Amino acid sequence: MRARWAIASSVADQGVAALTNIAVLVVAARESSAAGFAVFSLVYMTFTLVLGVQSSFVGQALVLEREGGKNGKAGAGGSGVGPDGADATPDGPVIPSWAEPDPDAPRPPPTGVASACRSAVTFSALSTTAVGGLAALLLALVPGELAHGLAMLGVVLPVVLLHDVLRYCFAALRLPHLALLADLLRLVVAVPALVLQPDGSSPARLIAVWGASALPALLLCLALAAYRLRGARGDWRRYLRRGHLGRRFVVEFAVGNGATQLSVIGLGLVASQLAVGALRGATTLYGPMNVLYNSATSFGPPVMNRIPNLRSKLRSATALAVLLAGTAAAWTTVLVLLPDSAGRELLGDTWASTSSLLPATGSQYAGIALGTSALLTLRVLRPESTLPIQVVFSLLSVGCMLTGYAAGGVLGAAWGLCAGSALKAAALWLRVAAVSRSLAATGPGRPGSSGGSGSSGSPVGPGGTAGSGGGAGAAPAGGPAPAGGTVTPGAVPAARPRSHRKPRSRPGRLRW
Repeated sequence: MRARWAIASSVADQGVAALTNIAVLVVAARESSAAGFAVFSLVYMTFTLVLGVQSSFVGQALVLEREGGKNGKAGAGGSGVGPDGADATPDGPVIPSWAEPDPDAPRPPPTGVASACRSAVTFSALSTTAVGGLAALLLALVPGELAHGLAMLGVVLPVVLLHDVLRYCFAALRLPHLALLADLLRLVVAVPALVLQPDGSSPARLIAVWGASALPALLLCLALAAYRLRGARGDWRRYLRRGHLGRRFVVEFAVGNGATQLSVIGLGLVASQLAVGALRGATTLYGPMNVLYNSATSFGPPVMNRIPNLRSKLRSATALAVLLAGTAAAWTTVLVLLPDSAGRELLGDTWASTSSLLPATGSQYAGIALGTSALLTLRVLRPESTLPIQVVFSLLSVGCMLTGYAAGGVLGAAWGLCAGSALKAAALWLRVAAVSRSLAATGPGRPGSSGGSGSSGSPVGPGGTAGSGGGAGAAPAGGPAPAGGTVTPGAVPAARPRSHRKPRSRPGRLRW
């Protein structure tokens, strides 16, 4: 499908997913008591963390898959070229008869996007069932509403997490409109199902209804994916092997999420609750930008993998950075020009302290936009290079925020967060430049050694004979060229053209 339609579908899908989460929390708050909603919020926060880990381990690694995999073979449904120009089959290139592998050797792992999607679905189904079932069995024996809510979360965990993995599969297959269709169905089913629950429902009941409401969307995803993954061979053990990129992405998620929580806790220890509320309020107003950034990380790698050369990839990444940063600036302008009455309708009394932070927070989100584009570029070019930058600069952002608060209060903390985002974006783009230079230096098209030249290094003339200067195969100076089939003493016979060479030499005979 066209890139514009894929981008629009991915953005819309992220928006529908975010709207579903907001609607679920709002309806749960209305249908339960204050204590019950507190328990529901804790269970839902636990689910959010588990979802983040699984999305990092499975989803983010899945969208980086391309036809051919690391070993260059064509995946299921793909095409490629085998050795000596042989055509490739869905299981890989055709091996000539004289180079057939040992039949007792283990079969190579499957490659290709379709095979990776089947592996991801199988691994997610097995892992979520095991983890969710174990949590449900253990927590069902523990008294208390929180334990019962977490036990029910373990029951519905395979449904909601498998649905999320299939969304990533559609993104990797460049079919985000199918994920959008499934998420619309989930929104239509989840909200009425929760609204129909009686007042004062227990958290466990609300979690059960919320999880069961995702079942129609899951069945739709499975039906849509079954046809497109037909014939693909999966290997779920690939996620357990050493070197799987998902492990690095989980560490990045843990560090980034931990740094965010640490910054809030640290600010709450040294500042007033008003400062924390003002920063949280400003971040809440930029929720649409978070949806846009999440969409970019979803549709960005599959679309960028379709771009044929490195220069075009970098040009597209730069255009995306400018687009995201411009959108952040435009959204900041809208918020700054928002009347106070409208602002109070959104945030209440927090608007008074939040409105003064909008320029700093808008600049921070512009820096996040630049960093997001550089990050997904590195994910495509060299995904293992993002972890050190994420770890170092996530912690640096916390230090910048606390230093800014010590220097200028709440406004200084906001500008400190902006400085941390700008430094992280700069580091990511410098890394993109270094990786691009490295790939350009080792990529195709670089001149290499030419085979068939004489030992003296003289240029070879037309017809495969050496040019003047006494090179190999030249005629003696001042005399006619030797007759065909004769060799002048001391001269080296000219090599036959490659088209006349024998494919293989027989034992005991010299090879031309």
